[in-house]
Amino acid sequence: MNPIKQFSGLVLIILILIFFSGCKEAVYENIASTGREPVIEPDYSGVTIPKNIAPMNFIILEEGTSFLVRAVSLAGTSFIIKSSDGTVQFPLKLWKKLLAESQEGNIEIDIISVDKEKKLQKYDPVIMRVANEPLDPYLCYRLLYPGYESWVEMKIVQRSTEDFRETSIFENQLLKDNCVNCHSFKQNQSDRFLLHVRGSLGGTYFIDGEKITRTALRTENMPANAVYPSWHPSGKYVAFSSNKTVQSFHMHTDKNIEVSDMYSSMFLYDVERNGMSGLPQDDSVKYMETFPCWSPEGNYLYYCRTIQVKDGYDFKGVKYDLVRRSFDSALSLFGNAEVVFNASEKDKSVSFPSVSPDGQFLVFTLHDYGTFSIWHKEADLYLLNLKTMKTDKMNLNSNETESWHSWSSNGKWIVFSSKRGDGLTARPYFAYFGTEDSVGKPFVLPQKDPSLYQRLGKTFNRPELVTGKIKTGPIDFMKASKQDPLKAKWIGN
Repeated sequence: MNPIKQFSGLVLIILILIFFSGCKEAVYENIASTGREPVIEPDYSGVTIPKNIAPMNFIILEEGTSFLVRAVSLAGTSFIIKSSDGTVQFPLKLWKKLLAESQEGNIEIDIISVDKEKKLQKYDPVIMRVANEPLDPYLCYRLLYPGYESWVEMKIVQRSTEDFRETSIFENQLLKDNCVNCHSFKQNQSDRFLLHVRGSLGGTYFIDGEKITRTALRTENMPANAVYPSWHPSGKYVAFSSNKTVQSFHMHTDKNIEVSDMYSSMFLYDVERNGMSGLPQDDSVKYMETFPCWSPEGNYLYYCRTIQVKDGYDFKGVKYDLVRRSFDSALSLFGNAEVVFNASEKDKSVSFPSVSPDGQFLVFTLHDYGTFSIWHKEADLYLLNLKTMKTDKMNLNSNETESWHSWSSNGKWIVFSSKRGDGLTARPYFAYFGTEDSVGKPFVLPQKDPSLYQRLGKTFNRPELVTGKIKTGPIDFMKASKQDPLKAKWIGN
């Protein structure tokens, strides 16, 4: 939107300028007050935002032929925007100035609507608190349609969180429409990550700087491919689960798709030796194991576990617990499994554990049954204090699905997928993590055009924050797909 321009009528101009100059009392009798905040989309009222976030553009969902918006920093700097249709877009340079002047304070957004008779109506200010802790400068996610029938137009995107620049990292149309999934970064690092490709050019593609290596991780000792990766902080190992899954389709509109494990088990990949090994079995019970996650020190591997299903099992009775094993990285040895959160005792199931960078907290998704929670409307995020072992439902949940989540590199921000907008498409939401008792109101990733989420029928899958710009792109992966895959060896149990 352009800065404020001349309105018809000298009286209206004077009233507006007086109001926004700070002498509001002089014209209050001429401006009706709603006594409430305006309805805006996205809802950015009362959120805590990082000091380096992109402009928080929004749409005013109120009656009016035009709107006047004044943004004020903590230091008192302000600027005015006029909108004829309710769309508010902040100039990047001025927005950055607001952020710089409002750290550990508030940005105040004052809004006036104008009707056909040139009457003014004011709203209570929209307040955004600016935290001093920055957000990682880039967010990576898989962008695809939310169905299950097709792999068309699937890509991994790198989006700046500080402005609206967006680039493709991987586009499956350049790899014969093969499916891509499970991008995973080593401790938020942009130059060390991997992703899986399924199809004629399949394999696990390891990225080290600008070098891409296509590998085939499945060995004759593994019943299925390696999926759901987690990097050991040393970079020497990657934990995977090997899953044989099946899809079910239901008539219920709230839960029409179900993805279930028929078999799953933990495996460890030694990057330097190009070798796969299994985890030792410490009792006689046969388990299914999935979704590994390392602690930041690398001394624990967390994952989800349930008893192996048998033919004719009831999928609603499958409940995964959160377990962990100690790990000696020097000797590459695991300790025995211990249950950290017994979800099955609560008639619930766990997926997607994620440990904070300081090792104090773990976030997981809790739902009614099974392991794949993205189609479960009841799925919510829970916080586990790893010192006290206290578990609480987080206040950032909605009435729709909350699923994948990850931490910023400084541990002060959580990004998670939520379907709270329409119940179908997942969007990336951020929340400030002050303490376990002080988590900020979530806000969706800002867009240059704030109506984008209303128009875009695609899901933002597996959002991951990274500390720098990724140097590889779609052409690099296309070239790497022509390599013969490097086949992993079996070196362990």
